[in-house]
Amino acid sequence: MVRFLLGRLAVLIPTFIGVSIIAFSFIRLLPGDPVALLSGERVMSPERHAQISAQLGFDRPIVVQYLDYIWGILQGDFGTSIVTKRPILDQFSALFPATLELATCAIIFAVVLGIPAGIFAAIKRGSFFDQTIMGTALVGYSMPIFWWGLLLIIFFSGTLQWTPVSGRISLLYFFPPVTGFMLIDSLLSGQAGAFKSAASHLILPTIVLGTIPLAVIARQTRSAMLEVLSEDYVRTARAKGLSPFRVVGIHALRNAMIPVITTIGLQVGVMLAGAILTETIFSWPGIGKWMVDSVFRRDYPVIQGGLLLIAAIIMIVNLIVDLLYGLINPRIRH
Repeated sequence: MVRFLLGRLAVLIPTFIGVSIIAFSFIRLLPGDPVALLSGERVMSPERHAQISAQLGFDRPIVVQYLDYIWGILQGDFGTSIVTKRPILDQFSALFPATLELATCAIIFAVVLGIPAGIFAAIKRGSFFDQTIMGTALVGYSMPIFWWGLLLIIFFSGTLQWTPVSGRISLLYFFPPVTGFMLIDSLLSGQAGAFKSAASHLILPTIVLGTIPLAVIARQTRSAMLEVLSEDYVRTARAKGLSPFRVVGIHALRNAMIPVITTIGLQVGVMLAGAILTETIFSWPGIGKWMVDSVFRRDYPVIQGGLLLIAAIIMIVNLIVDLLYGLINPRIRH
């Protein structure tokens, strides 16, 4: 297991370097001059433009800029925002709990509903329930996030007025952040109604962000279960008179969970990418909205720093998924 872990860590290093090169290079292909955007509507003189470019290091060759940037990352410095003048890592640390809270609720929503739906569809293969579940999953996977989000806002927030439109909590509540997770901080605040308000603000973003992963997990679970249920050891377990719960829930599901866990791990990356649209629609103050705003402002350090940090999180999640394989099926450890 230690050799496997070291091998996986060795693979992550060139992957991270490749992501850094792509992020650093392609960002500079975006149209627009970040120095000119700093002046707003005022006309900047060529001398002033050259002075600011030199201060930001944009006048140096791009290879030198990249090497300086990598050297800063090795020292724990992901750069400073051109617009806010704040360190990238500080901004990311302040905003990431909001995205993590939303992604965690979305993945729980997807797993709790997706795995049982896939198991049930596999057991009832070819039945009306199977076709209904898989048809619904296909519809959920096909819906664009921005359209689905706006549709839920119009119906539940506009027509029925059951849920808030945007934000993380009502403006009626204010308390200093302790953990950065609004559900936990609202409970710690002791203010009556604060937790209910925070939970109600999470409902629609969680559904929107978790719909596509829910559909993918349900379909993958069904496919994996159908393959396992046809194996000889499952038929042998049934012939021994074991209960359906033990046959399906222990013998079949445990062996079918490996591709399902792979899918769940991949969906974490999808959620972080989908959070950009979801957070924009619901004005959720997380890293997704932060990245979108930075693109419009051509804030190069924020964009490339945010991309690298998100990529690092996704790689860590995939590493954890690989380690979980050995816990589920000990044969994989060898």
